[in-house]
Amino acid sequence: MTGWLRPLVRPGHEPTGSCLAGQGHLRFDQVEQVTHGARGAIAALDDLTAADRLRLTGARPDLCGLTLDRPRIMGILNVTPDSFSDGGRHNGFDQAVAKAKDMASEADILDIGGESTRPGAEDVAIDEEIRRTAPVIAALRAAGITTPISIDTRKARVAEAALDAGADIVNDVSALTFDPDLAHLVAERGVPVCLMHAKGDPATMQQDPRYDDVLSEVLDSLAERIAFATGAGIARDRIISDPGIGFGKTQAHNLTLLQGLSALHDLGAPILLGASRKRFIGTIGGAEAALDRMPGSVAVALWGVAQGAQILRVHDVAETAQAVRLWLAMAQS
Repeated sequence: MTGWLRPLVRPGHEPTGSCLAGQGHLRFDQVEQVTHGARGAIAALDDLTAADRLRLTGARPDLCGLTLDRPRIMGILNVTPDSFSDGGRHNGFDQAVAKAKDMASEADILDIGGESTRPGAEDVAIDEEIRRTAPVIAALRAAGITTPISIDTRKARVAEAALDAGADIVNDVSALTFDPDLAHLVAERGVPVCLMHAKGDPATMQQDPRYDDVLSEVLDSLAERIAFATGAGIARDRIISDPGIGFGKTQAHNLTLLQGLSALHDLGAPILLGASRKRFIGTIGGAEAALDRMPGSVAVALWGVAQGAQILRVHDVAETAQAVRLWLAMAQS
């Protein structure tokens, strides 16, 4: 089949012959065909080639010892003065370490970033980004926190310092396009990497972003970046995909991507969804301030769970974890 395949995933007990999407928590027995500018054609699982079935149903490897047969919570810790959501709240060393320790009680992964990627944000000097992040990671490891840590950066030197301090994962919003040395570092260290789709950089990405077909274009772009990563020596089973909600997308683009999120299973990699407190949640939900967008963020996270996302990147860790536990209990009973 040409184009992409979106498994029509559903919770609960499914008929004989259905399969688990990415060996996760949802089953499907039909797929929607997604091509540029067209979709809606439905095919049965039995109509797929062996290669198609393997991409959609193959087990996703453990991530730093975490199985991905259920959704995992990635807690966001921005040690920046200008993050759109919580800029300055965890900017001090002691505040950052305390917040990370608190999140570690519920989060499966801690995502630590020292450069804001909000719309209009400017680059942070490498040494400053290292100063903000590496000591926090080292302090958490010294305190006995064993939770896997992700470094949210586009820069090889920042990632290297974080990995040396005890980080386990690289989360790159540029999908290895910003710093040519980062792919080589990830390959050399053998660590997992998250490749996120973005159109433009943080300074320009929300200046009238346009797509002819946002879902197929994001899928095509992520497939190209995955091919680049493997060509650079990064193991295929170390790659995570992220559609980049809010990064060079309008509200309509975000909603289309969320509606078609399960198509990302066709990339053959775990799906990370990071929509927490984004502007479209406030616009639709009537919450101007980012800190007031927790309920809407949880709603979007649960939508991601219903589409089979394996990793949820969120600010409100405890609230999201509680909601996910209830969703899974109801869906699997």
